[in-house]
Amino acid sequence: MTKKKIPIPDSLSQSYYQPQEEMLAVKERKDALFIGIPKETRFQENRVALTPSSVATLVGHGHRVVVEAGAGEQSNFSDHDYSEAGADIAYSAEQVFKSNILLKVAPPTLDEIDYFLPDQILISPIHLPTLSSEYIYKLRQKRVIALAMEYIQDKSGSFPIVRTLSEIAGISAILTAAELLNNASNGQGVLLGGISGVPPAKVVILGSGVVGEYAARAALGLGAEVRIFDNNIYKLNRLQSKIGHRIYTSSIIPKFLERELVNAHVVIGAIHSKEGRTPVVVSEEMVDKMRSGAVIIDISIDQGGCFATSEVTTHDKPTFIRNDVIHYCVPNIASKVSRTASTAISNILAPMLLDAQKHGGIISFLHNSVGIRHGVYTYKGCLTNHHLGERFGIKSTDLGLLLASQL
Repeated sequence: MTKKKIPIPDSLSQSYYQPQEEMLAVKERKDALFIGIPKETRFQENRVALTPSSVATLVGHGHRVVVEAGAGEQSNFSDHDYSEAGADIAYSAEQVFKSNILLKVAPPTLDEIDYFLPDQILISPIHLPTLSSEYIYKLRQKRVIALAMEYIQDKSGSFPIVRTLSEIAGISAILTAAELLNNASNGQGVLLGGISGVPPAKVVILGSGVVGEYAARAALGLGAEVRIFDNNIYKLNRLQSKIGHRIYTSSIIPKFLERELVNAHVVIGAIHSKEGRTPVVVSEEMVDKMRSGAVIIDISIDQGGCFATSEVTTHDKPTFIRNDVIHYCVPNIASKVSRTASTAISNILAPMLLDAQKHGGIISFLHNSVGIRHGVYTYKGCLTNHHLGERFGIKSTDLGLLLASQL
C-alpha cells in the first residue's frame, strides 16, 4: 500500500529556509524616565495626568510608567487601557511614589509627601488658596524638586496648561452659570439667552485672557448680553478681533465696573496672575450692591480669587450664598469634564517629557529651558518662588543661582 503525500504550498515551506530575526534583550536607556501617576484622593478630582495613548507614546520611547490602580476611572480610562498601553499597574500608592517623576493633577496631601524621596520631581498644581507653610516646609525637608503646572511656560512665554484648561473653564463657567440662574438652584429663574420679547441675561466678565475669550464666546453663542473688563487694552483689542463683532469692553475702573455689576445676572472672574496671587478687583461693598440671586463664578480662585467674598468650594458643595449672591468657587472646574480635561493636560505633559529626554532628563532640561524653570517653586531643600517666600515669610533663593552652583 502506497502512502499518499499531502502537497504543501511553497508559501508555507519556503520561509523555513529564510534567515530569521534574532530576538535580543533590549538594554534600558540611560536617559529613560521613570514616571508615576498616583490616584487622586482630594478636591473630588476626576482628572488624570496622562491618558493611555500618551503612556503608549512614552513607553514606546523607552520610558517606564507606573499608574496606580483606578487612577483613570473617573475619566473613563480603565486599568486595562493603561496596561495595554505598556504601563505597570500598582496596587498601592507607595509603589507609585518610588518613581523619579510624579505627575498629579491635584497638589499632594501632607501624608503623600511623607512617601517622597530626595531629589524626586513633582509636577502638579499648587492651588494657592489651600497652600500652607507646612506644605512648603515638608517639600523642602524632603528635598523635592516641585514644578507648578500653573507657572510652566512654553517657548513663546505663554502658559500652555493654563491656556488649555482655561478654554475648558471658560465654556464650563457659562454652562454652570446658566444652571445656577434657574429656580432649582435658588437663582432668579432667568434664561441666560432670553427669547423673543424677553431680554437676555447680562454677563460681566473680568479678564480678557483665554478664559474670558471662551466664556464670552459661549455666552454670546447662547444669546446673552456680554460686558468685558480688563486693564490690558491690547488683550481687549485682540479679543474684540477674535470674537468677530463689537462688544462692550472697558478698563477696570471701579466706577464703571460697579455700575455694570449692579445690573449683572452673572459675573465671571477670569483674571490670571503670572506668578503669585490674583488681585482682588471686586470689593465686598460692590458684591453687596449686586441684585439678589445673581451668580458669581470665580475661576481665579485657584490663585486666590478676584472677589473679596470668594472662598474655595468643592464639587460636593460647589456654591454658597453671601450678600444674597450665589458664589461658585471650585478651583478645578475643568474636572467636571474630566476626560476632555485629562486629554488636554496629557497633550502638553507628554511632549514636555519627551523633550526632557532629549536633554538628558528633567534636571538638564531645567538648565536649557527658561519656561520649565519658571514653574519650579522648591528645589532640593530651597524655596525658589519669590511670591511664596513673601507670603509665608520664608527665604527664597534664585533658581538660576542654585543651578549654576551645581554645574
